[in-house]
Amino acid sequence: METQQPGEISGLDTIRDRIDELDREIQRLISERAACARKVGLIKQAQGPGARYYRPEREARILREVLARNEGPLDGEEMVRLFREIMSACLALEHPMRIAFLGPEGTFTQAAVHKHFGHSVTTLPLGAIDEVFREVESGSAHYGVVPVENSTEGVVNHTLDMLLGSPLKICGEVELRIHDHLMGKMESLEEVTRIYSHSQSLAQCREWLDSNLPGVPREAVSSNAEAARRASEETGAAAVAGEVAAELYGLDILARNIEDHPNNTTRFLIIGVDEVPPSGEDKTSLLVSTRNRPGALFQLLQPLARNGISMTRIESRPARQGTWEYVFFFDIDGHREDARVAAALTELEEESSLFKVLGSYPKAVI
Repeated sequence: METQQPGEISGLDTIRDRIDELDREIQRLISERAACARKVGLIKQAQGPGARYYRPEREARILREVLARNEGPLDGEEMVRLFREIMSACLALEHPMRIAFLGPEGTFTQAAVHKHFGHSVTTLPLGAIDEVFREVESGSAHYGVVPVENSTEGVVNHTLDMLLGSPLKICGEVELRIHDHLMGKMESLEEVTRIYSHSQSLAQCREWLDSNLPGVPREAVSSNAEAARRASEETGAAAVAGEVAAELYGLDILARNIEDHPNNTTRFLIIGVDEVPPSGEDKTSLLVSTRNRPGALFQLLQPLARNGISMTRIESRPARQGTWEYVFFFDIDGHREDARVAAALTELEEESSLFKVLGSYPKAVI
């Protein structure tokens, strides 16, 4: 048995003493920050019911600065996560927030809520995307979080359709790396007799399931959390879901990261009532339509090219106002208050039969 030398023990004790000293200092500084946040809350309360407590553009700038000055050994994503939780706890002292999301609990959308807002918010799981919009529109929730696209499975059409008629604004975005796990109450893959998951997750893991569980029936359900719930109650049933669902329903993870594409990412939108001021690194989402004529889409894109604006995404959806009429959803770089973007939007509105800025908001930090 290897024994420690007195000098090694002394060196370890010195490091531990320094850690204890740092912990005390970190706690003191966090408490000081929280006290400042409480004072901010009192000032804003005095401004009346229209005061804005959550400032997404300010939070985005703070987190970018955290990334820029990070020198390790913690990586940037972990450092941002730590600061996000400090900011979340301090904001809760100013004004507790209620966030609606596409539920139930244990879904990737809930994970996106916590990645963006931290854990010091009240979360409200809802059964459908339109319910999330209605909850925010009515003022019962401060913000909502809904999925909009997946890097392998494409756009979430229901979200685009709701944006078409809703008065809400896009206030932010979250990009979440999706890791699917196979989970159940059995000890081995040989005991799996049925697999539940959301249709998108089943599609994202098709190759792995074909190779490792060929012939085992798969059934699509409303959400991965529902799949985990069923797996917790049915003998032989397994679920494809995220780690939070395994914890929530007491399931063992039989195989980790079974998604076919390791960079599988889902993008979520933060929806709210207020416009968001510029943060310095922003994105603007638009909804436009034009008359069905030759070169119509080309004419819509020209103002962006003339003003040097980069378009990062385009999707089309039926307009529901006439046969073969479509609306286009654009994402472009920049904020609507930027001079070049403002000029391009003015030209674009003149070319469009329908024009709506869905929101200008900070780009996802990490």
